[in-house]
Amino acid sequence: MSEIQFTEGPLLEATKKFPTVLWNDSSDLDELTQSISFGGVGATCNPQIAYTTLSKHPEIWNDRIRRIADDNPTWSESEIGWQAVKDMSVEAAKLLEPAFKATNGRNGRLSVQTDPRLHRSAKALADQAEEFHNLADNIVVKIPATKTGIEAIEDAAERGVSINVTVSFSVPQAVEAAAAIERGLEKRKAAGHDVSQMGPVVTIMVGRLDDWMKHVVARDNIFLDYSALEWAGIAAVKKAYGIFQERGYTARMLVAAFRNPYQWAEFQGGDLVVSPPFKWQQIVNNSDYVAEERMSKPVDEHYIEQLRRIPDFNRAYDVDGMTVDEFSSFGPAAKTLRQFLDADNALDNLVRDIILPAP
Repeated sequence: MSEIQFTEGPLLEATKKFPTVLWNDSSDLDELTQSISFGGVGATCNPQIAYTTLSKHPEIWNDRIRRIADDNPTWSESEIGWQAVKDMSVEAAKLLEPAFKATNGRNGRLSVQTDPRLHRSAKALADQAEEFHNLADNIVVKIPATKTGIEAIEDAAERGVSINVTVSFSVPQAVEAAAAIERGLEKRKAAGHDVSQMGPVVTIMVGRLDDWMKHVVARDNIFLDYSALEWAGIAAVKKAYGIFQERGYTARMLVAAFRNPYQWAEFQGGDLVVSPPFKWQQIVNNSDYVAEERMSKPVDEHYIEQLRRIPDFNRAYDVDGMTVDEFSSFGPAAKTLRQFLDADNALDNLVRDIILPAP
């Protein structure tokens, strides 16, 4: 990281002014290197991101995938693809080691997502989380905020895994996941283990919640001020952030799945992680925006009143809006889980086309 030249702009300036930290929503090495120059101190990988990176760089990954297949002649396409994901993650994690050491594990982490095909088994998720945790010192592992995932989150945290909660779109999901992490950490401490270098985060995928609100409004013919629909995810994050602060949870919040510039600007000043896709980092850093503290500023009450007309917003915004049993069937959760499963299939197909090309 010492060789990376920092790039002046709104992103780097914000990282200097506020405790808000920047992570890159990709483990593509070129993008991550540039993000670090913007002040980035973390990154993520999942089947969808891995598929995109492998497809984008066939000159690098096609031969490597063939080599993995040759070295493991009995492996399935899935096993080969996931080995490529793990290799990619370890290489990206190396770029983040300086930030990891400088912050005692709070930052400098590379997120690796558990296989979405394991979403029905808490033990399988926790076991894989532990496996990924052991890939590098600075790995943080994504587990979904479903009923099964909450059980796995507590188990994995107790085993010493730093968790990044994913498939999370709502205040009740975020709060329940943070509480599960806290229970796991307390059990680990009670067993005599040090947890000071663990760096758990709880994600709310702001743009995907906005997407769902727009879908519901169109589906159910709900009349409201359409501009309010850009604020649903922001409102959920600010509500959950206040609860995290009040309850003293160890986990920080992480904001992902950006759709508009407010979803970066509105969180500046908070002690949380913003993880925009690289293209959004470029948009922000090429602008003349001057970052200001906005985390403490509530969402305009007009927008909240308008959003309250949508039943699913109330479910996402109120801390008791959903039970744990309802998490996986909540619209954006079900949709995102299916997309992640589809990405797994796409990764399998990509590997198949490389090792067994069509005649």
